Amino acid sequence: MAGERVNLSGARETLLMTLYGKALESRLPHSLLGDRFADEAVRKIDYDFSRLKVDTNLGIGLAIRAKTYDVRVQDFIAKNPGAIVLHLGCGLDTRIFRVDPPEGVEWFDVDFPDVIALRRKLYPSRDHYHLVGSSVTDPDWLAEVPSNRPAVVVMEGLTPYLPVEEGPRLLSRLVAHLAGGELMFDAYSHFGLKMLPLNPTIRATGAEVHWAIDDPQELERAVPKLRFFDDISAYSAERTAHMSWSAKLFIGLWRHIPALRKVGRILRYRF
Repeated sequence: MAGERVNLSGARETLLMTLYGKALESRLPHSLLGDRFADEAVRKIDYDFSRLKVDTNLGIGLAIRAKTYDVRVQDFIAKNPGAIVLHLGCGLDTRIFRVDPPEGVEWFDVDFPDVIALRRKLYPSRDHYHLVGSSVTDPDWLAEVPSNRPAVVVMEGLTPYLPVEEGPRLLSRLVAHLAGGELMFDAYSHFGLKMLPLNPTIRATGAEVHWAIDDPQELERAVPKLRFFDDISAYSAERTAHMSWSAKLFIGLWRHIPALRKVGRILRYRF
């Protein structure tokens, strides 16, 4: 049977990079993510993944990042059994299946209509799971989301691709609409943003990056309801054990040199 053909370019094509990386990591004997849905999706898609230059090191790195988000979402749900989960720029990520939230949680995956259409072909539906086909910067989609329950907002791998002026506007709309909760996303400094296009995968897709965040507190000034409370480095020695020695050396330097640590990190806010 022919696979699902995809025709994505630029920032949207990077979702195939993250999907393939997680699938590769999930095939390892000691997989951290164990993402069988990602692996099955890759096998269903008619696409030359080799052009993305994704290797085992990148796959492990993507899995570590995804697991870091998964754990925080699970922690939030454990404290708020009736929570809302908003996964913005979800791409083809399978967090809904990895986290497997209880029945009281309403989960929203938001991405462009063509991405959501592809998700419907690749993944099963489930109760309390909502697929929203829209640009995350379009203000209208938020009307579909309840505003009277605690919410955790995840934006994994999204913020660098947002136009500089649209990022704070999106966050302002979110905190104005939602009852309260947590927001988490990976952010890059201006130096980090300059480094991203050096990544062979980013070069292969032609994706353009725009929004840099040097100081987590700058968002508190732009969006007064936000309160920064956590800055996560996900790459512990245990989690990077199966990477190459050169990758482990780089990550070791990255974790211990403050200027490098700010290149890319996961930021968390309350609102």
